[in-house]
Amino acid sequence: MSSPSEISAGAAAGRPHPLTRSFAALQRFALDPFQIAACEALEDGHGVLVAAPTGAGKTIVGEFAIHLAMLTSRDKAFYTTPMKALSNQKFRELQDVYGADNVGLLTGDTNINAGARIVVMTTEVLRNMLYADSPALQDLRYVVMDEVHYLADRFRGAVWEEVIIHLPTEVKVVALSATVSNAEEFGDWLDTVRGDTEVIVSEIRPVPLEQHVLFRGDLIPLFDERSSAAAHEVNRELLRQGRSALYENNRRTQHGKSQGRRGKPTYQRHSTARADRLDRSDVIRLLERDSLLPAIFFIFSRVGCDAAVAQTRRSGIRLTTGEERAEIRRVVEARTRSLPDEDLGVLGYFEWLNDLERGVAAHHAGMLPAFKETVEELFQRKLVKVVFATETLALGINMPARTVVLEKLEKFNGEARVAITSGEYTQLTGRAGRRGIDVEGHAVIQWNDALDPQSVAALASRRTYPLNSSFRPTYNMAVNLIDQFGRGRAREILESSFAQFQADRSVVGVAAKVREAEESLAGYRSAMTCDRGDFLQYSSIRRELSDLEKQNRADVTAPRGKREKRLKRIASLRTAMQRHACNSCPDREAHARWAERYWKLKRDVDRMRKQIATRTGTVARVFDRVVDVLEIMDYVRTDDDGQAVITDAGARMQRIYGERDLLVAECLRTGLWRNLDAPSLAALASTLVYEPRRGEEGGSERGLPRGAFRIALTETQKLWAELDDLERDHQLPGSEPPATGIAQAMHSWARGALLDRVLDEADLAAGDFVRWTKQTIDLLDQIGMVADGELATTARRALDAIRRGIVAYTGL
Repeated sequence: MSSPSEISAGAAAGRPHPLTRSFAALQRFALDPFQIAACEALEDGHGVLVAAPTGAGKTIVGEFAIHLAMLTSRDKAFYTTPMKALSNQKFRELQDVYGADNVGLLTGDTNINAGARIVVMTTEVLRNMLYADSPALQDLRYVVMDEVHYLADRFRGAVWEEVIIHLPTEVKVVALSATVSNAEEFGDWLDTVRGDTEVIVSEIRPVPLEQHVLFRGDLIPLFDERSSAAAHEVNRELLRQGRSALYENNRRTQHGKSQGRRGKPTYQRHSTARADRLDRSDVIRLLERDSLLPAIFFIFSRVGCDAAVAQTRRSGIRLTTGEERAEIRRVVEARTRSLPDEDLGVLGYFEWLNDLERGVAAHHAGMLPAFKETVEELFQRKLVKVVFATETLALGINMPARTVVLEKLEKFNGEARVAITSGEYTQLTGRAGRRGIDVEGHAVIQWNDALDPQSVAALASRRTYPLNSSFRPTYNMAVNLIDQFGRGRAREILESSFAQFQADRSVVGVAAKVREAEESLAGYRSAMTCDRGDFLQYSSIRRELSDLEKQNRADVTAPRGKREKRLKRIASLRTAMQRHACNSCPDREAHARWAERYWKLKRDVDRMRKQIATRTGTVARVFDRVVDVLEIMDYVRTDDDGQAVITDAGARMQRIYGERDLLVAECLRTGLWRNLDAPSLAALASTLVYEPRRGEEGGSERGLPRGAFRIALTETQKLWAELDDLERDHQLPGSEPPATGIAQAMHSWARGALLDRVLDEADLAAGDFVRWTKQTIDLLDQIGMVADGELATTARRALDAIRRGIVAYTGL
């Protein structure tokens, strides 16, 4: 692996890269050194890991991989993202370059032109294709994994590792990551499991970031401009102003004390903490005055974002011209044309449109996807000037601003208020600065009395965002691996995970060698194939005979009884060899040469397996526990040859993905849901995907459908408890019980109820309801494909019943 400078030096030393040069000439901007280094590495036939700041232009490297594929007549390129919104965005961008016929989209609920040579997809879709050995993988040459640092995600991270491990060896991986502090370690793992991977790390922002503290209406630089960039010394003026404000507030507090009755002090009602903070509308006017719009205000709560928009509306702010307002209305009407008229009032459409026409909007996960996509488009087109957003906006969507404002440097994590990390700070402020538009980006931190400039400076200058694996074997993964590779090989594959690499780096290298050797052993077995009989068995006899004869010649001092026993075995082996059908084969010695290579390599493999067995084996041990549970439940059996094989139930589980794979498979096998109608099945499926917020109960049974639904729910809950006990008995973490929080609303929605009633029953924002409904649709789709008879039909009816109205909307 090389640094960008080393790779560039190598190019300058006489390796021309005409494809990189011609591609660079097509771009709007001159490529940065790290982009050139990565493209040249791809042109040289290497895989690459590119770790660079948000907005630095990592995706250009992925686009170059697609460019390389399209220079040929047959090669394909897949572009994977962690989110459907990102997939949709990339799909549109690539269509603009290569045309609609050459670009496809697969996101689970969207299937467009799946046979195209360029296909954009979520990472889960590619994982499923690999397990199914999809014919679409033929001629695949490049896989771009955007936002690959998502493999640290607790719930979905394992998918990235599964894809990286299982992709065919001839496929080059282009991994694009945010700046992480252990990029080299991750690159070492990629190099081990994929081979020949270059690591390109850049910490240079293409648009410099100016960092300010907003103090009493003034933007004061966070860092001392007289010090070197590397020194990151806090601005002395800011420190002085901060001490002065603290002194003044303390003095005001002391002055506010008075003696009450019985000599006890009382306090006047005024907030010193907010004495120096500007109202949001004043902050916006200040930014507008200094030409620092458009801006994103990061507020770490949905309610806070909506309240900020309402506050701005009440202040009378209007940031748009008449022409801009007309264009905003045209975009909004085009984007929301497919939404039912009767739902617009429920969704707050007219108030939302009024805010947009003022140039102000919120952006958070509780919003309807149609509304979020509209805000994104309007902001990209500089029609909306201010967005109040939660931190989810920082995760990859292309919405750069001139300025990012952080009102606080702490957020609620579900249990307590905690300070944001340096990685989160970098991700959030990375949105500031639009390449080709801004000379610099601006990050603004609002002053409060609890703010410590030294701590803020440390937060802004530190780069400590390690990438840690969240990989763990699942039941679905286990049955797929066993079916494809057998139990032993599956364990070796899991030893190659990044999780195991971090636990014990040496195991991965050895496991990779074992996998390579296994392929060679299979080739040797094929080469020694004899039409007379089993040459492997014959060569085993010859090998044992040769070893015993050598021992007999060398060990002449052995006791008489031992020698006689050995001679008897030698005679027996000679007879077996002479009688074996392969002994008379005319090509016997040619086969024997391949056999000798086989046995020599097998001895090395056995030694390496022993070496692996003595190491930590953390992931493989969890896999063994998972397989033990599957054997008890009869999803996996041991055949007459002692090999683990999947049963018919295991084959069904191969196509069931998600946290509840075992519970869903058992409910299907035992027929718990066979008496449900479509609305009841939709409601029950929702209990298996819905996750209540921390501190919120899973839902009561009050108001739930009666009859067959209640019976099926009770039996499903009982089965969950039995499986949970079984998992915990096998030292597996178990799972949360089914949550009925949106079951009543899902039942109503499937029966055609109006949106206002359903949102009231669910007690959810429209965006949340859509998200959980789409996850329910995904589960119903799986049930429709794997269930038997009438239940499969019911699942498809349930899916159609809930995929309507705002849920059926697609921005494509």
